[in-house]
Amino acid sequence: MARLGFVGLGAMGSRLARRLLAAGHHVSGWNRTAAKTRDLVAAGLAPVKSPRAAAEGAEAVFTMVTDDAALRAVALGAEGVIAGLAPNAVLVEMSTVSPAVVRELAAPVTARGAALLDVPISGSTITVEQGQATFIVGGDVGALERVRPFLLAMGTAVTHVGELGLAKTMKVATNLGLAVQMLAFSEAVLLAEKAGIARERAVEALLKSVVASPMVKYRGPFVLGQMPTDAWFKVAMMQKDLQLALDQGRATAVPLPLTSVTQDWLTAARGLGLGEHDFAVVFDVLARLSGAPPSKKPT
Repeated sequence: MARLGFVGLGAMGSRLARRLLAAGHHVSGWNRTAAKTRDLVAAGLAPVKSPRAAAEGAEAVFTMVTDDAALRAVALGAEGVIAGLAPNAVLVEMSTVSPAVVRELAAPVTARGAALLDVPISGSTITVEQGQATFIVGGDVGALERVRPFLLAMGTAVTHVGELGLAKTMKVATNLGLAVQMLAFSEAVLLAEKAGIARERAVEALLKSVVASPMVKYRGPFVLGQMPTDAWFKVAMMQKDLQLALDQGRATAVPLPLTSVTQDWLTAARGLGLGEHDFAVVFDVLARLSGAPPSKKPT
């Protein structure tokens, strides 16, 4: 089995690393908050003291962090991932960040004799746990083939979309649809409810209809009181992704009117003190303006 490294063991990273461990790989891991890795250590993770140490001796090292600044912090510098890369290793960058920041890393990675791929994940914590996540890949096809077995240990499918950075673009394009769909779903539920249909029946009907995407099926029940205690995808994180989309839209002259409107509704959610919840809480913003009761929250 392979020797791998993993940097960034939060909600998504920890679940991905766990699947690599379950597949029998040796995984060295680093997280900014070391205490959050205790369960993974019990499952076989070898904790290390720096991102560099996670990369040293690894055939492939995976990074999954919050944003551009966090990626630069763990990738660059004397104790960064890149400093620990061995010749012929592959750095698999899985975060939802800008294409530009990934391309910044290409030169120093190449200087180490290693390869860089951008490999964002399509899925949620639940889909990762179920082994149903999929991966979008940008970068060298040869490097992809070297890490494909590791990706398939974590998920079900891999789609190569082109050169380095384009997978991040595709991921941002995908994520804007999640938020826009949730806003539309919320409007539909509240329209039906205010007309006299019980909220439960409205949700049931929508989840059996042609609009029931996987995302709607996962989050539809949230408006009925099944919001998770630990948010799958907090409002602020979704707003970060929507801003990446809006920035790319501006740069490429693509108008994104629905994305812009949805971003404003999520800003309203933060203004109402709902920012720590999953982005599905946009339902509550509309409910308040509609005179309808909010979704029930975990205590």
